[in-house]
Amino acid sequence: MEILEEVKTRVYKFGNKNADGNSSMRNLLGGKGANLAEMSAIGIPVPPGFTITTEVCTEYNELGEVAIVEMIKPEVEAAIANIENLMGASFGDKENPLLISVRSGARVSMPGMMDTVLNLGINDEVVLGLANKTNNEQFAWDSYRRFIQMYGGVVLGMKPASKEDIDPFEEIMEHLKHKRGIQLDTEFTVQDLKDLVYDFKEAVKKRTGHDFPTNPWDQLWGAVVAVFNSWNGDRAVYYRTMNGYPADWGTAVNVQAMVYGNMGDNSGTGVCFTRDAGTGENVFNGEYLINAQGEDVVAGVRTPQQITKLGSQRWAELAKIEEEDRLENYPSLEELMPSIFKELNGYQDILEKHYRDMQDMEFTIQDGKLWILQTRNGKRTGAAMVKIAMDLLKEGMINEKEALLMVEPNKLDELLHPIFDPSALKRAHVIAQGLPASPGAATGKIVFFADEAAKFKNSILVRIETSPEDLEGMNIAKGILTARGGMTSHAAVVARGMGKCCVSGAGALKINYKTRTLTVDGHEYHEGDWISLNGSTGNIFEGKVATMEPELSGEFAELMELTDKYGKMKVRTNADTPKDAQVARSFGAQGIGLTRTEHMFFEVDRIKAMREMILADTVKGRKQALEELLPMQRSDFEGIFEAMEGLSVTIRLLDPPLHEFVPHQLTTQKELAEDMHISLQAVKNKVAELEEFNPMLGHRGCRLGNTYPEITEMQTRAIIEAALNLKEQGIICKPEIMIPLVGTVKEFEAQEQVIRATADTVFEERNDTVEYLVGTMIEVPRAALMADLIAEKADFFSFGTNDLTQMTFGYSRDDVGKFLPIYIEKGILKVDPFEVLDQEGVGQLVKLGTERGRSTKPNLKVGICGEHGGEPSSVEFCFNTGMDYVSCSPYRVPIARLVSAQAAIKAKM
Repeated sequence: MEILEEVKTRVYKFGNKNADGNSSMRNLLGGKGANLAEMSAIGIPVPPGFTITTEVCTEYNELGEVAIVEMIKPEVEAAIANIENLMGASFGDKENPLLISVRSGARVSMPGMMDTVLNLGINDEVVLGLANKTNNEQFAWDSYRRFIQMYGGVVLGMKPASKEDIDPFEEIMEHLKHKRGIQLDTEFTVQDLKDLVYDFKEAVKKRTGHDFPTNPWDQLWGAVVAVFNSWNGDRAVYYRTMNGYPADWGTAVNVQAMVYGNMGDNSGTGVCFTRDAGTGENVFNGEYLINAQGEDVVAGVRTPQQITKLGSQRWAELAKIEEEDRLENYPSLEELMPSIFKELNGYQDILEKHYRDMQDMEFTIQDGKLWILQTRNGKRTGAAMVKIAMDLLKEGMINEKEALLMVEPNKLDELLHPIFDPSALKRAHVIAQGLPASPGAATGKIVFFADEAAKFKNSILVRIETSPEDLEGMNIAKGILTARGGMTSHAAVVARGMGKCCVSGAGALKINYKTRTLTVDGHEYHEGDWISLNGSTGNIFEGKVATMEPELSGEFAELMELTDKYGKMKVRTNADTPKDAQVARSFGAQGIGLTRTEHMFFEVDRIKAMREMILADTVKGRKQALEELLPMQRSDFEGIFEAMEGLSVTIRLLDPPLHEFVPHQLTTQKELAEDMHISLQAVKNKVAELEEFNPMLGHRGCRLGNTYPEITEMQTRAIIEAALNLKEQGIICKPEIMIPLVGTVKEFEAQEQVIRATADTVFEERNDTVEYLVGTMIEVPRAALMADLIAEKADFFSFGTNDLTQMTFGYSRDDVGKFLPIYIEKGILKVDPFEVLDQEGVGQLVKLGTERGRSTKPNLKVGICGEHGGEPSSVEFCFNTGMDYVSCSPYRVPIARLVSAQAAIKAKM
């Protein structure tokens, strides 16, 4: 019996209430393709089409263009025939032409990062057939003009020659507008459009040396290949790196029958959201343009109008436009086309309930008929994300676990940034008003070009409108300000996705790239001048505006309460001062996992005593200097214990090498010599003596404490006396003393003996006691391997994954920047192991150390206190390893709390 080999499907069709795929296939079909299939299947009017899978993109990167085109050609030709059949038109036909769109679509939404081509299949003959078929010559030639412009930019590389220049096609159009004395694209005559088509093709030939392609099939394959290439374009690579998306995902290609929003005043296009993507408010909103195509809305070239009457009235209020003027010149879709609006409103309700999440939809109205071109879970700000999750929970659309899983941990960071101080806002001078495109407060110096955003520490990127090429600069800048574009423009959508403050469509701004100036009402601002943006109101302020810390309240507080209900692993904080401890506690920290005592020694009034201790030649001399430091350390610990009343506080004994504390500049060395009444040469000799070839592996951590036990004595005394002092005030303290950099059991034992003996002495002196623990940091690979023996003595383990990563990889943290970016670019490493825990290598040591430690001491308390303690995937790993807690910086505490709850929920799924 012959065995038939299963043929791999690479092209999935959809249309007319049928689909080969569904929304669960986003990894294969991309988010856009999966949702198009799903919408088609549930009866939403979607233009028919097909999706070339993400796997083909991966194959393309391996096999190249010729092999891939040959491989998928039969499936693509069959899928085009299916569209022809459903639309009653033929691709490339001169009399009854079918035009198509070609769009990218990765498994996650990447707005504007990859390429789109509309009106594909048109040429000098097809344009005449399209004009005859629609009896609309203006529309046909406008479509042709648009196609050459998009195809030229996306496929043929027709980009601006320099950053000061505009798009070459836009330059030709601006020249014609000036010649004709018109302002808008819609004012072009048929002859103007014919002239533009001719001029565009001439520009392509002049720039590329080749004629513009006229064969529709050549156009299609060129566009498909361009979409695959765009996956590895600079924009997409940067966006993936910024969001941690793997390069091997690839993008799908979506091909659809064209529907036209540029057929006249009964046609249009728009973008809408089922809820407010900036605030999370449960209000249908969006923007549209009459007689336009989809790219016009997001490109920001024309400022669009609002879909709903409420949205239009809110916009008019911000723009200071009277109601009569609004109704006549800027009507909402709800008022202009009530039946179309009613249909659209019905679809948005269906789709939100179907996907059980806020939807971002694109639509086109062709000659009075509504088509839905796309839906996806909408990008949203951190504040909107939390509000939408909690509102959907209250509305009964999702349950508590789903609400927690809906929130993206890193996006919470946006809610923890400073906000404008209300009192400072009252005094601030408003210079202009734009649209509140993405909430937040931003203050910075003006820059006009994205590649110069890093010129100042705090910059505001000021553009006429942004494009996908500006992505890196948008990410670096503190805020984004555009003169054109609406709430769904590129600047607005990308800024919301980044959680970046953005004000768009500030029409009063006159921006001159060549002179690098911004002019408002006759006042000129230059590059480097300070301005401030309020992304929640659209206000633009002159100069700096003071900020204040945010509060954990409202839906955010409700979400955090939910995390406590489901989270099993505790979240502590890394805090070296009472202020840090108080901030972390206000964010829900359940103790301190790391207090670095060395930071306390660098303050001006202490560094002198510290240096005297280092320069002392005898134990007596060192003890004298340490006596000076004792009350200071004790006071520090009292403040931290008080802030963390009733909660555990882990204090790491002195860790860095002593050379970090000594002066390296001649003037400071002279001052120290004079203060100590010793020669300058003696100071120089000591500094030279402390120099090490590799200080990170040198005389530090417990090696320091074992060499100079008097340091450990002083620190232990300060900790225990501070706890006893607060006990007398009725404040409960739970000190945990942590010995750093242990590699052998004997190293731990030697330090433990000093700690216990000192504590006993203090207890005897004070005739009182407090409970305390003595544990160690596991940051040397040998300690993880010897964990069963160390656990016989230690009360707890805390994994110091910064040093453990350094020693496991053999990478110097201070020098890794020289090669790590190249490693990530070449795919040798997927991510920076100092930011994201290396679960395959370092993680195995963490697992092994935990298992071996608990094999000796089953109830051993285990935590982590490196930078990884606030990184979501690392926190989830810690939960799965069975840790008792993670510890992170104060502002990462809510993120870690959320991930702790999410990990517990996932473990039971």
